[in-house]
This record gives sequence, structure tokens and C-alpha cells, in this order.
Amino acid sequence: MPLPLRTALAFAGAVAAVSLSAQVDRVTGRAFATRSEVIAAHGMVATSQPLATQVGLDILKAGGSAVDAALAANAALGLMEPTGCGIGGDLFAIVYDAKTKKLHGLNASGRSPRGLSREQLLVELGKLNAKVIPARGVLPVSVPGAVDGWFELHGKFGKLPMAQVLAPAIRYAKEGFPVSELIAFYWDRSVPILGSQPGGFMATFAPGGRAPRKGELFRNPELAATYSLLATQGRDAFYRGEVAAKIDAFFAAHGGYLRKIDFEKHTSTWIEPVSVNYRGYDVYELPPNGQGIAALQMLNILEGFDLQRMGFNSPDALHVMIEAKKLAFEDRAKFYADPEFSKIPLAGLLSKKYAADRRALINMERAAKTYDAGNPALQDGDTIYLTTADAAGNMVSLIQSNYRGMGSGIVVPGLGFGFQNRGEMFTLEPGHANDYAPAKRPFHTIIPAFIMKDGKPWVSFGLMGGAMQPQGHAQIVINLIDFGMNLQEAGDAARWQHDGSTDYDTPKMTTGGFVYLETGVPWETQAELRRRGHDLRIDLGGFGGYQAIRWDETNRVYLGASESRKDGQAAGW
Repeated sequence: MPLPLRTALAFAGAVAAVSLSAQVDRVTGRAFATRSEVIAAHGMVATSQPLATQVGLDILKAGGSAVDAALAANAALGLMEPTGCGIGGDLFAIVYDAKTKKLHGLNASGRSPRGLSREQLLVELGKLNAKVIPARGVLPVSVPGAVDGWFELHGKFGKLPMAQVLAPAIRYAKEGFPVSELIAFYWDRSVPILGSQPGGFMATFAPGGRAPRKGELFRNPELAATYSLLATQGRDAFYRGEVAAKIDAFFAAHGGYLRKIDFEKHTSTWIEPVSVNYRGYDVYELPPNGQGIAALQMLNILEGFDLQRMGFNSPDALHVMIEAKKLAFEDRAKFYADPEFSKIPLAGLLSKKYAADRRALINMERAAKTYDAGNPALQDGDTIYLTTADAAGNMVSLIQSNYRGMGSGIVVPGLGFGFQNRGEMFTLEPGHANDYAPAKRPFHTIIPAFIMKDGKPWVSFGLMGGAMQPQGHAQIVINLIDFGMNLQEAGDAARWQHDGSTDYDTPKMTTGGFVYLETGVPWETQAELRRRGHDLRIDLGGFGGYQAIRWDETNRVYLGASESRKDGQAAGW
């Protein structure tokens, strides 16, 4: 999740940017689309790095399943896009199984160290003169769940041996790959920030004293060795064998609390995806500890407005979408957490009646400065995103992350990967649902998504980027369903992002926050939003990264789309 390039310039400066921005003239489709959808009959892969896409496609052509292709691509991205992911991070996935015609959800996120009590954490923070868990160093590191997630997915849905699935990434790690443009940019930003952390960060990611530049070959033989262990010895090499032992020794020597027992006790969790019906389409997300249901809450609220009549990028449409986000995020700040530690009113949060109550709070003429979290009935009941689909009709929606860019900056020498800083997302507010506790999963931002229509798969999609993700998910769904865009147009369309809601580590929203708009939003809309009280700002790079695959039931083909804001590619065969 690379940090956006934000400024607090007056938003009027964006007007000039509109006239200066390059725009090709397309014969078909909407003028803002960057390319046509990719269409193929046998399979599709969409990732944020073209070489990783080709790795996944090769696995499909070799007879692999959609899960095999997803894992091969994810392994390649761990090498090629370490600015967003890697096996030191966590993973979530939604898998459509064509044989059973069922969606399966996997929560492969890790937990906090068992040996670090809340009281001891406060002592450690006192040594640092810190009031919140820091973003860097050993304290924010939780158990990496991605590797266990790989083997859970492979054990249930894989066809090819794991050694064959990991072979392309191992080869690239040994021989090298040319670094792509945007990844090189974020890599260069991370090195001076993280290079001072203890361990092997510089030796692994900046062996010449700097980040690799665009087009330069980068090799990671230590990651190749770690992947080779996984290929031959399985997940236990990571959670019970020499990898876990090296991690234990390093953290013990550097004042950290992760121990081998934390790895030995780690498990992923198979979970039921949850959904709401939006204008006849069933939109699925995973339940907390992730934030996916915020997108569902937004859609429930917005279903009560005629967005199609309001029009794409109209003042009314953007106003109600922004206000719906504010409402959903107040609930996000209060209720979303590890369900093993807190009873989450999930059914209440997703009910249509609750959405109607929340919708009634929106004033069409004025942006709200503050909202309270709701009172739903308690009923029982930096990041990369990729998606794949195979000839049998299986589809995978997978997201994987280190959290902030390259994570904590901690690299255990000899292993070739960095550790996430996901533990930073715990709050220290006593009694809060997301308050720190040992062996607890922190609140998570990464979320995969899936849309079904009449019981059949329609779109597998996701959009990386921290708090932008549920906002982006809702915008993609609305672009597809309300505004009739195709898969590529839905991702290329200008986006908005609201920042400033109450969060896990920030006080209650009282100012209404900021709204960041891309330059494709018309000036007339900008002016009217300002009149209604929205504080508009400029942002560059903070609007997420989208990939998607749609199943065309009529023509029996897949359509693929890849984010124009990233280095990625959709490809099929």
C-alpha cells in the first residue's frame, strides 16, 4: 500500500491539470477508457505487474487451476512488487468453485505475538516515547499469514504440484527481472525510510546502496532459496522449520516478541463470504477482521438513491456517495475487529432497515461535519490485488499485503522478504473492539470482492489501497451496475476518496474531513460540491489499484481489465 502523493493545495489548481492531461481519442467506448477489455475463452489473469500476469497465464496453459495461477502470480509479485506484498504479509481470498457452484472465503491473516501482553506493549511504547504502535521496527510485526494461505488454497483447489507453481518465481528470483516503472518509483521512496531498520533490508532490497531503477534487473537469491524450501518441504518449512527458527532468533536478538511458537500455532480460517443484494446483484465481501462490509454498508445506503438518474460524476451522485462513506466508516471505526475477541453485530450492520435509518441522516444540500456510529441490532449470526479464472469456470479474487508500502522495514538476513507492520492497526483504547491483545488479529484493510448474478458468477474484482478499498469497491460496483460501464471503463473512470472519518487510531470526525478527486471530475461538479461544504483537495497516487475479471455467460468468455494507474496487465488465452 504505497503512500499517496497528497498536497493541501487549493483544489482550483486541479482545473489546469484537466486541460493539460493527455487523452487519446478512442473510436469505441467511453472517452476516458485507456484500453479495451481483454477477452478470452479459456482463462484469464489480471495482476499489477505484467510479468506476474504472464506467470499466472503460463500456469493456466500448463493445466493449472485458477488457484494455481493465483498462487504463482502472487509468488512472482512478492519478488517483483515488494513495495506492496510478500510472504512476510497476510492474505485474503474469495474462490468461486465451479464444481459446487459455491463461494469460499479464506482469512489468512496473522495474529499478534502471544508473549507480548498489553501491559508489556505499553512499557515498550514508553521506551520509545510513543503513544501508538509505530509503523516501523519489530513492534508492529504480526505473524505473516500468506504462506499458510497459499497452502490452504492449494490443498483445497490446486491441481499442479506446488513445486511447479513456485518454479517461475524461483527462476525469476535467481536470474533477475526488469523492474517496472511505478514499482521502481515507490521502491525508491521506501529505501531511505526503511533502510535504517535492523536486519537485512538494504542487503536484500538495495544491494547497491539504492533501489533498483526502471528497467534494471533485480535478483533476490535469498527469496529464491526460501521459495525453494516451500516448494520442497511445504508450509511447515515456514511455520515449524528453519525459517521460523531464524525469525525467532532474530526477533529475540532485536527486542521483538515474535517467537517460533507464534508460527507453530498459526492457522488460517475458512469463512463464509457475506453479501448484500444491490439492484439485483449479490455483492460479496469477507466479514471482519477486514473492512469489506464497509463497501456493503455503503451500497445498502446508496440503493435508496437513483444514481443512474443523477448521472455519473454529477454533484448529487458524488455527494450521496461521499456521505454514505462517512456513515459506514463511523461503524467501521467502532465495530470492525477480530470476531474471536468481539461480538460484531454483522447482520444488523448489513440489514436494509439499518441502511434506511442511516440513509435518512443524509442532507442533500450540505456535507455533514460529523456522524455518530449507528446502533445496529446485535443478532447471532500497500497491497496487491490479483484475480484469475480457468477453463473449468473457477475464479479467484485474491489480495495480499505488507500494509504500509514495504512494511515494517524488518528483513531477517538470509530470507529475502520483509515483514508486514499490520500490528500498527491495533488501537490502545481500553475496551475498544480493536484494542490490542496477544494472539489477536488486528483490524485489516485488505479486501477481495466478488459479484454474483442470479446465482452465477459475474465479476471477480478488487481495488488495493488502504481505506480507499471499500470506497473504491462501491464506486466500481456503481460504475458497472448504475452507469453501465464495461469492466475497463469501470476502473478507468475518475475516482473520489474521502479522508478524515473516525478511525481505529484517530479521534471522532468533527470537521467533515477532506475529499480528494481525480482530475477527470468535471469542474462544475467540483464547484457544487464545494458549495455544499465539501473540503476538496488534490491527490496523486492514492486512488487504489484495480483488477477484474467478468464471466460473459452468453458468449462463454472471460473479460479482463487492469488498472491504468499501475504497471499491471490483464491477459487471457
